[in-house]
Amino acid sequence: MMHMPSPVHEAEKMEIDRLLTGIRDRYGYDFTHYSWASLKRRIDRVCDHMHAASYTALLDKLFYDDRLFDEFLKHMSITVTEMFRDPPVYLAIREKIVPLLKTFPFVKIWHAGCATGEEAYSMAILLHEEGFLGRARLYATDFNKHSLDKAGEGIYPAKNSELFAANYHAAGGKGNFSDYYSASYERVKFKDYLKEHITFSYHNLVTDGVFGEMNLICCRNVLIYFDKILQNRVLTQLAESLRHGGFLCLGNKETLNFTAVKELFEPVDPRQRIYKKSGASHV
Repeated sequence: MMHMPSPVHEAEKMEIDRLLTGIRDRYGYDFTHYSWASLKRRIDRVCDHMHAASYTALLDKLFYDDRLFDEFLKHMSITVTEMFRDPPVYLAIREKIVPLLKTFPFVKIWHAGCATGEEAYSMAILLHEEGFLGRARLYATDFNKHSLDKAGEGIYPAKNSELFAANYHAAGGKGNFSDYYSASYERVKFKDYLKEHITFSYHNLVTDGVFGEMNLICCRNVLIYFDKILQNRVLTQLAESLRHGGFLCLGNKETLNFTAVKELFEPVDPRQRIYKKSGASHV
């Protein structure tokens, strides 16, 4: 017996589609190819937060109020991150990627979907310890401008310092993690010499284009929120943004298997989802 879709669910999907189309036409943000379950969860949270009785009511609120739309973007952006998150990834970068990057006079690294910036500061610390930060420029981008503002400040709650320090040491840290920040009033601020090598800027992976000739791109735990169509589109963009022989680092639940760009890459550390671009330079 064929299972027929519920009229309620169909109507709900049509209403959400109308919401997403309105947002795309009004503000230029395209959420139409986000993973459905994750998307609906976040939109429902926004409805509760903004006291919108329906998705149509939410669109009415957002359509005429830019400030409310900024609030909407906060909820739509995933900001789950921490210093040296998934330490084995940073250890693999330290041991397998950095020695190769050191053969270049200057390297460019892109952290795509950087959230509040912890990942970029982690990379800056790693490169500093490898004596290589002075020959590198880190580009950290996100579509959430509020997260970028926090990233640019480099200030985080001190309560996370113990976890950050444990991650740092597990990632092969060579010194004292506390040397990289100053602490006051339950906050920690990372040293300015780290931030001097990081450029935080707005970039929307869904709608914006290629981002220069990169030696390493870290786009971790971003693709899991996209459907297959958008995953392939973004991966193609990342491949085009990498120079030949450059490296791509994905999240631990993400893979290049069964994607449009699989043939362009060879695994460097399959377990840590690190790949090297070895195929043709065009996609």
